[in-house]
Amino acid sequence: MVALPTARDLLFALKTFSAAIIALYLAMWFDLARPYWALTTVFITSQVLAGATRSKALYRVLGTLLGAAVSVVLVPNLVNSPELLTVAIAAWVAGCLYLSLLDRTPRSYVPMLAGYTAAIVGFPTVDAPGTIFDVAVSRVEEITLGILCASAVSSIVFPQSVLPIISQRLDNWILGARAWAIEVLEGHPASLDTQSQRLRLASDAVALDSLATSLRYESSRLAKAGSALTALRQHMLMFLPIASSMSDRIGALRRANALPDAVQKLLHDAAEWLHGDVTDPDVARALSARASALEPPLAPGSRWTDMVLASLLMRLREFINLRQDTRRLQGFLRNGTPLSEPMAFEYSANVQSIRHRDHGMALLSGVGAFLAIVATCAIWIGTGWPDGSAAPMMAAIACSFFATFDDPAPYIISFANAAIVGAICSGIYLFGVLPHATTFEMLILALAPWLITVGLFMAQPRTAVFATGVAVNGTSMIAIQNGAVGEFTPFANSAIAVLVGIWTAAIVIRLVRSVGAAWSAHRLRDVNRRDLILSASHGGRSHGLELAALMLDRVGLMAPRLAALPPEDAEWTKELLAEVRSGINIVELRRVRALLPPRAEAAVESVLVDVARHFRANLEGGDAALVTTIDAAIGRVLEERQTPSVHEALMGLVGLRRGLFPEIDGFETHQTMVPA
Repeated sequence: MVALPTARDLLFALKTFSAAIIALYLAMWFDLARPYWALTTVFITSQVLAGATRSKALYRVLGTLLGAAVSVVLVPNLVNSPELLTVAIAAWVAGCLYLSLLDRTPRSYVPMLAGYTAAIVGFPTVDAPGTIFDVAVSRVEEITLGILCASAVSSIVFPQSVLPIISQRLDNWILGARAWAIEVLEGHPASLDTQSQRLRLASDAVALDSLATSLRYESSRLAKAGSALTALRQHMLMFLPIASSMSDRIGALRRANALPDAVQKLLHDAAEWLHGDVTDPDVARALSARASALEPPLAPGSRWTDMVLASLLMRLREFINLRQDTRRLQGFLRNGTPLSEPMAFEYSANVQSIRHRDHGMALLSGVGAFLAIVATCAIWIGTGWPDGSAAPMMAAIACSFFATFDDPAPYIISFANAAIVGAICSGIYLFGVLPHATTFEMLILALAPWLITVGLFMAQPRTAVFATGVAVNGTSMIAIQNGAVGEFTPFANSAIAVLVGIWTAAIVIRLVRSVGAAWSAHRLRDVNRRDLILSASHGGRSHGLELAALMLDRVGLMAPRLAALPPEDAEWTKELLAEVRSGINIVELRRVRALLPPRAEAAVESVLVDVARHFRANLEGGDAALVTTIDAAIGRVLEERQTPSVHEALMGLVGLRRGLFPEIDGFETHQTMVPA
């Protein structure tokens, strides 16, 4: 159901229409060849938030310049070999789309625009290759003009800041995270529904990426706020495995009736600290000091519960640091409170930029775009279709616009339906309304009802994609030019070609690229497991928190997809955070391994070898050999003098055992004996 438009929606619609009219007027004043491209570009680039529009503006211009330059090189040299030209442009679009999908920042618009701009400029000029340079220059001017007008109006006229949206989302996230942490500290058992809520926290944290980027581009005053939000996003993600670890340790100790009264009092006080929303650093330091004082000494003969307790208290101290940093960063974003001290949880500061790159899906998207362009070119060239160049051009655009979705085909089909509506609207205007608009002022009045209405629907998330498709396709089909009179035959040819291009793209993408949300979620989990194998075998990244950042980024990408899983298939999601915790411990074990005495080093190496085997065989628990190896390594490490490195290795082994085998609570000391 579409909500009634708000004042904010109306403001966006009026701003977008004003920017479009300014762009059209300037394009006509400069006597550009196709001024309607400037008008159309405004509707492609306009976003409700000023920072979102500005953040993409420069990259769109650079991509347009690059794509036009490539078309100038390709068309004159390959125009006599249409097959080679088709393959060359299709390969360029595919390669650019591949690179674009590897970058989840506004920089991705450089290769994306470079790809389909080459198609926009190149295909319509194959019949007149001598005009390619003039067309390329004109297209760059028109598109750049539209981008600049959209950015200027969005930034100057009542700019809509992303900061209130960020503040609201952060408040909601912190409320959810605090409720979970209190539940953990008070020892409540987790349900499957609670698990899905936890994964939603990861998804919401990952979603802050685009907002952080927009914030940087709103004003110089907010540039540091964007950096703070990036750091906050990483802290939010790290909260998940640490809170999950605490929950696991508390549950294990309660089952063994081995949670000391003093520790229970500390956990209760920590929960009350969260309930009261106290941010006093002295209170946090006092809680952390109490956790350190309660940590039991570890030595040969130490009980398993002592080791689990030490691990719990270590994670509790990390949680306290994370919580304090998060509230400080939130305060900085909300009211500019200066960050005078370094972050207490310092690891996150070093892993802010780590993001998952899906080379496989990016490659499939590129292949789909290549095949769609080749197929539409074959139809165009084989039939000698006048104005058929719009088909491969729109295939390139459709494949690029929706490549980030698991299944782009439904969105491409919706884009085709929007093109039909746009064609009907443009036909009414072209042959019924615009012939009577003899001045520019009359043109503005004629276009206002349609384009402002479309802008209202663009402002609402549920209808934004469809409305944008109506505006983009409709304004380009009208082809408003200085003194030009529309003719029905070219208009009909162009409209049909647009639909053929989009529908061909939908069919090809459905065949070679479409996947389900559940498939994507399982695939991301498999990628996480491959990283665990790599880390156990060769070390992977230099710090466990770096691997955790990458794995958690994938968990955040999985979370929205998990809603598509049937209940009977959602059980495996409970293991996601446990696998992230295992990743942290694996990398930390490999990092400190070389600092251990020789026999302890050999024992840890045996664990890493067996862990790699465990994940390579995709074993789902019940790996008795690995349990024995880990227990043996714990016994060997306990026999060493407890230096910081030895203690880190011991905590890593305990954490790994709890992450991989949470159902095994006992620990047999005779299992720890290994040959010297």
